[in-house]
Amino acid sequence: MTEHPHHIPRERRLAEVLVGLADTLGGDFDMDAHLGRLAAACVELLDARAAGLLLAGPDGALRAASSGAVPELLPALDEEGPCLDCYVCAATIDVPDLARCDELWPRFAPRAREAGLHAAYAVPLRRGAEVIGALGVLRADPGEPPAGDVELARALADAAAVGVLQRRARREQELLAEQLQGALDSRVAVEQAKGVLAERWGVGVDEAFGALRRYARSHRLRVAELATGVVAGSFDTDRLRDDAT
Repeated sequence: MTEHPHHIPRERRLAEVLVGLADTLGGDFDMDAHLGRLAAACVELLDARAAGLLLAGPDGALRAASSGAVPELLPALDEEGPCLDCYVCAATIDVPDLARCDELWPRFAPRAREAGLHAAYAVPLRRGAEVIGALGVLRADPGEPPAGDVELARALADAAAVGVLQRRARREQELLAEQLQGALDSRVAVEQAKGVLAERWGVGVDEAFGALRRYARSHRLRVAELATGVVAGSFDTDRLRDDAT
């Protein structure tokens, strides 16, 4: 029988969550779901009514996610508020009373209070010196967070950052492997096409390749694309020979 999360001791539940946030190498990984799990874990494990976060993509574009009573705050997270300031400054932001932040955050602070949120803090999503986002914890009551909660939020943010970065590294490796395989496949097709043309025309492979390359250039085709057609028999090599003579 599976235990309900609320019936599991916080230390054990925290360990489970940290492992889950760091494990992002599965084939069915979904970044939005990953961010949602991080926000939900904050609401579950910390003195928080809601959580929001920002994540910078490899291109620098920010994406936002939230959990709890803040769907109306989501559009403002990447425009102003503790998460954005935390990300920009790469430092923890502590706001014991959002009632004092209307001038600093004229959109975020009033919306937060309307949602019943009166205090916040944010910690960077980072691995070493690399900051890739920020995690914001939103509380119902004004005042400082309970002892240890900020450290736990940092642990959750660090685990999530490790997961995101290792996922990105794996994706980069996959893309590189795909590019290398594509280059290899193209090279093989070209070599095969050179052999087909050389045998069919009774010429050397260098002459066959020259004809292949000239035709591709004059007709704005990729040599590998043309070579694939030659090998597959879908391209009329007489056209190529006529163009070469």
